[in-house]
Amino acid sequence: MFKRKNAHQLDDDSQQDNKVSKLRSALGPLSGHSLVFCSDASLRRYLDARNWNVEKAKKMIEETLKWRSTYKPHEILWHQVAHEGETGKVSRASFHDRQGRVVLIMRPTMQNSTSAEGNIRHLVYLLENAILNLPRGQEQMSWLIDFTGWSMAANVPMKTTRDIVYILQNHYPERLGMAFLYNPPRLFQAGYKAIKYFLDPRTAQKVKFVYPKDKTSDELMKSHFDVENLPKEFGGKATLAYDHEEFSRQMYEDDVKKAKYWGLEDTEPNGFHAADVVSEPATSLA
Repeated sequence: MFKRKNAHQLDDDSQQDNKVSKLRSALGPLSGHSLVFCSDASLRRYLDARNWNVEKAKKMIEETLKWRSTYKPHEILWHQVAHEGETGKVSRASFHDRQGRVVLIMRPTMQNSTSAEGNIRHLVYLLENAILNLPRGQEQMSWLIDFTGWSMAANVPMKTTRDIVYILQNHYPERLGMAFLYNPPRLFQAGYKAIKYFLDPRTAQKVKFVYPKDKTSDELMKSHFDVENLPKEFGGKATLAYDHEEFSRQMYEDDVKKAKYWGLEDTEPNGFHAADVVSEPATSLA
């Protein structure tokens, strides 16, 4: 979702560059948001997702551009989705993994909404935000999903899950580095078999089930995270306490950065101005 090397993948940089050039030519003239989105890094991700087949990558990008032109994920502002995040069911961590990837923390037990569109829009906002905050040269993010205390009462309907998987795989290709499902109950493991049916094999390989007091799980987590930063909920030593007010402040500031990046300064949230934020996005949003 969202690198696996295979027989179809190109190892030679010059060959990859040639494919990127061919894809850009095939897409034709671009302008506005589409031009910003279709950076070389973005084209590479779409090519990689389609095993470097230019025609298939072209079709995939065109479908994404069509989706982005109607859904407008880059124009979603925090105040429009903040109510979905009041419990901290999805948030961006203050630390990175050992590969320098931004980390999204998900806590399904904190589900506070029955709105399918609300849940999806909130997640899409945080995906865009995570990409905004990726370090330069890093294209992927990690997910930490805490299932401790999970029950069917907090379960997201299968249709919503399918819609989310579709958006992630088709419009955010190669954005997921790893997803760690921590302490999933047996009931969820059974349900995951149905979810896995909709996952691309490449994505499924990135999903790892980890368990407390399990040596293999502990070693896996330590290989990807500094235990001093990793919250106790995931076997680390840090304390995780979601502060909605503080998190909202960060999101409002990032909304300003995002508006500047996309040339949408008119959408800046009240109380914040571009001049208040000195730092620029570390990497391309595309």
